[in-house]
Amino acid sequence: MLVFFDTNILVYLFDQDAPVKRDRAKALFQQEVEAGRFAASTQVLQEFYVAVTRKLAVPLPATDAEEAVRALADLTIAQIDSPLILNAIDRSRSMQVSFWDALIVEAALSVGATCLLTEDLQHGREVNGLRITNPFLT
Repeated sequence: MLVFFDTNILVYLFDQDAPVKRDRAKALFQQEVEAGRFAASTQVLQEFYVAVTRKLAVPLPATDAEEAVRALADLTIAQIDSPLILNAIDRSRSMQVSFWDALIVEAALSVGATCLLTEDLQHGREVNGLRITNPFLT
């Protein structure tokens, strides 16, 4: 069982303005990495780097953000390729979600994840055996 982390959950690891969410994200991250269940995608790595260096009230220095991306890249990472993009186009229509959210769902499914941690999609929804969970509601 893999647990797929959306970008927003990983960004909270470094968000000084959201201590409750930061603590929850850190606990989940540590738990899933130690259990060998962490997964993300190349999309998540890209978005994460931009978000932590530009969108946080206290941004990470680029070198620290790069170090974090390098560490994440050593874990299970879904590669975004043409077939995944085409599947996401179909998924965005069928689920009536943004292309980017559909690409996250497709990436999670591509690595066999059974849980997708995100704030961006409907909590509790299941898609082809993938359960969408907002970890801050549970």
